[in-house]
Amino acid sequence: MATSNPLPDGKTVFLTIYAAVVAGIIFSALVIVSSIYTSSPAGAGDGGNGKPLHLVVTSLLSSSSPPSTSPPPPLIVARTPKLQREPSDMFTRAVWDVPVDSKMPDLKSFQLTKEMVMHRAKDNIIIVTFGNHAFLDFVLNWVKHLTDLNIFNILVGAMDTKLLEALYWKGIPVFDMGSNMVTVDVGWGSVKFHKMGREKVLLINALLPFGYEILMCDADMVWLKNPLPYFARFPEADMLTSTDQIRPTTTDDSLDLWKNVTVGYNIGIFHWRPTDSVKRLAKEWKDLLLDDNEKWDQAVFNNLLHQVLGPSLEGESGLFYAYDGTLKLGLLPASIFCSGHTYFVQSMPQQLKLEPYAVHTTFQFAGSDGKRHRLREAMLFYDQPAYYDTPGGFLSFKPGIPKSLLLDGPHTVQSHFSLVNYQLRQIRTALAVASLLNRTLVMPRLWCRFEKMWFGHLGLLKGTLTKQPFVCPMDHLFEIHTMVHGLSEEEFGPQIHFREYSFLQNPSVPRHVKESLLNVQLCDAHSRGCKISNETTSHGFIQFPRNSTEQMYMEVFSRYRDIKVLHFSSLTNAFRGFSDEVREAKFRHRVKRYVGMWCCVPNRKPGHIYYDMYWDEKPGWKPQPPRTRQVDHPPW
Repeated sequence: MATSNPLPDGKTVFLTIYAAVVAGIIFSALVIVSSIYTSSPAGAGDGGNGKPLHLVVTSLLSSSSPPSTSPPPPLIVARTPKLQREPSDMFTRAVWDVPVDSKMPDLKSFQLTKEMVMHRAKDNIIIVTFGNHAFLDFVLNWVKHLTDLNIFNILVGAMDTKLLEALYWKGIPVFDMGSNMVTVDVGWGSVKFHKMGREKVLLINALLPFGYEILMCDADMVWLKNPLPYFARFPEADMLTSTDQIRPTTTDDSLDLWKNVTVGYNIGIFHWRPTDSVKRLAKEWKDLLLDDNEKWDQAVFNNLLHQVLGPSLEGESGLFYAYDGTLKLGLLPASIFCSGHTYFVQSMPQQLKLEPYAVHTTFQFAGSDGKRHRLREAMLFYDQPAYYDTPGGFLSFKPGIPKSLLLDGPHTVQSHFSLVNYQLRQIRTALAVASLLNRTLVMPRLWCRFEKMWFGHLGLLKGTLTKQPFVCPMDHLFEIHTMVHGLSEEEFGPQIHFREYSFLQNPSVPRHVKESLLNVQLCDAHSRGCKISNETTSHGFIQFPRNSTEQMYMEVFSRYRDIKVLHFSSLTNAFRGFSDEVREAKFRHRVKRYVGMWCCVPNRKPGHIYYDMYWDEKPGWKPQPPRTRQVDHPPW
């Protein structure tokens, strides 16, 4: 029996054709999807931060509905994780995407190649820093600030395998510099410091032949704003470099006036374009350094560029000729590509109402610990979560500096030391109370009338924008590296941990820490109303007598161990001292070494003056330089 056909022949033919068309559309879509997954590697051309696109094709057509004359529905594009196995060299993986394999790849896969740079570069630009394991936290901070600005065309050179492995497992694009450097901080000016400088020059010479623009940075700097549009404003420039200029030559965001820059060019931030003149400079720089191990890379760089200075290029770009008369150079303005002086001391960007692009931690003291602390004071350093919620909690206080010490009278060495000594006396007590209660001290904001330099001056450097008094970085007064490490507990008593003055304003501090606060109001023990209650008031504060003993501190504040922050209204005459003479002696030995020196009285040798944590115990103490070399030592 023949099967019946309920549809007319014309409709049957029409549906057959329609089904074939729909099948063809679906097949074409599948081919497109397949080609996307098998084409160029993910991230190519977008700074390495792209991921494969998963195309989800949704048809509103059904097999029972007639074809529509309206446009087809749009493709729904969604980013999804890669389906293929993660590449072991991670150069096509997004920044911060950690490897999925548990095995470390062979070191050969981390060799610097043009292909590696190609995967990471964007708009023909690659941003590079380097370091050893001692600078791991600086490198991570550098990367974090860039990725927060949506900049991902970065590479990090590892000078030792310990750093290379650490960065690899954190998802940072890293390459092996093969320098076999030590993993500890090498210290400015040391032999290993000069070796590290040579590695930078060798790296630049290795990168330039690849044909990409290079933004080379030291790891102890921070990007605050995307600088690439700024560099693009000067397409004629062969090179743009930062300087150690501390006096503004312009009040807007134009390049510094090169004729007015009288200091050295700084190689902590500089942008290279792969032109012939730049390649000649890089090669000559490398050859000179390799011929003499005693030469400083930055000094040689400056000597080469200063062989020819000028004339300016036509127009108002601010560029000028340098080196061999063909290299077109521009000097990045120190007001927005800041040094440690223009940013932390002068606050030049704020005073000129400019938005800074970067800060480099130069013009500072106490080595890497001082650099780290300056960035923390400015809330520009990303620490691990434990830094913001330490066991034992924190102790802070209000210094309450009298107006007369800050503003009255002329700015002299004497008035500067009077201001600083008033603060040191309270900090000394704060350190003792923090040690006693096993809490971390939040340092107060420090005020100075005179700044610290390496040479004689009259208080402030002429022509700078520093105001008197000013909030001075902690490393102007304190030996931060000594406070962080280097003093044995057996000889100097328990370590006293501390935090920067801006700590409790830092968004990284958890809310539960900031809200767990007890205000401690000091009062005269013999005055009416100075009572110690077993419970806090409804406003979250207690009263506590001045000149209290160690026993009284322990008895009262043991009740508040779970409170994260104890904030004292003042610490003037707040503590009578440790009851144990041995502990008191060790504490004194420790904190005497915490303070440094001010430098320097002009035309005096020596011209520095030591700060003294116990200045008030020496009748007639005056701020004077050592009279002879024989008595030139700290007061301990």
